Amino acid sequence: MIKIEKIKKSFGGLEVLKNINLDIKKGEIVSIVGASGAGKTTLLQVVGTLLKPNSGSIFINDINVASLSEKKIAKFRNKNIGFVFQFHQLLPEFTALENVCIPAFISNTPKKKAEDRAKEILHFLSLDNRLHHKPSELSGGEQQRVAVARAIINNPSVLLADEPSGNLDSKNKKELHELFFSLRDQYNQTIVIVTHNKELSEMSDRILTIKDGMILN
Repeated sequence: MIKIEKIKKSFGGLEVLKNINLDIKKGEIVSIVGASGAGKTTLLQVVGTLLKPNSGSIFINDINVASLSEKKIAKFRNKNIGFVFQFHQLLPEFTALENVCIPAFISNTPKKKAEDRAKEILHFLSLDNRLHHKPSELSGGEQQRVAVARAIINNPSVLLADEPSGNLDSKNKKELHELFFSLRDQYNQTIVIVTHNKELSEMSDRILTIKDGMILN
C-alpha cells in the first residue's frame, strides 16, 4: 500500500529525514511519535506528496509518486490522499456541507453526486443536523469531524492526520480516536497519524518512533 525507500529530505544544510525506509499495509493504522523537531510532520508531508524528497522513492498503490510531475501529483493527491490537521482549516464562509464537497468539486464530481456523498459521510459522522451550519456555529469536535468528512469525500485509499486531536478536549479526543477505527472498518482506509497523544498511539496497529530524522523501530 505505502512503500518508502531511502527517502532523504533537507532544508538548506539541515537534513531532516535521513534514509527512511518504511512499509505500511492496506487497512493498517500507524502512529508516528517522537519529540518536536524529530521529522514527524516532514515525513507525513513527504508521504502525502506535499513535499518532494531530495532522493528516494514513495510508492502508493504501486505508483512512485516521487517521480510524478507537479500536475500529476496534484491529481493523484486529490483522488488518493486525504488530510486531517490539528486545526480544521474549514472555510468560514461555507457551510459544513459545502466545505465537505470542495475536494469532490475539484475532481469534477457532479454537484448532486458530490452532495449526496457528503451527506452520506456526514450522516455516518452523526452530523445530519449540522449540514447547513457554518464553522463558527459548530463546536470544536464538530468542526474536526467536518474536516474528516472533507478528507474522505473522494474515498481516498490513504488518510494522513497531523496531530488531529491536539486542539480538542478529552471527550472529543476520545470520539475522534474511535472515529479513525470506524473509518478503517467502514472504508478500509490506510491511516497514518502523527501524534503526541499516548492513548491514540497505543490504540494503533503499530507505533513508529522517529528521532533525529530516522525511524528507530
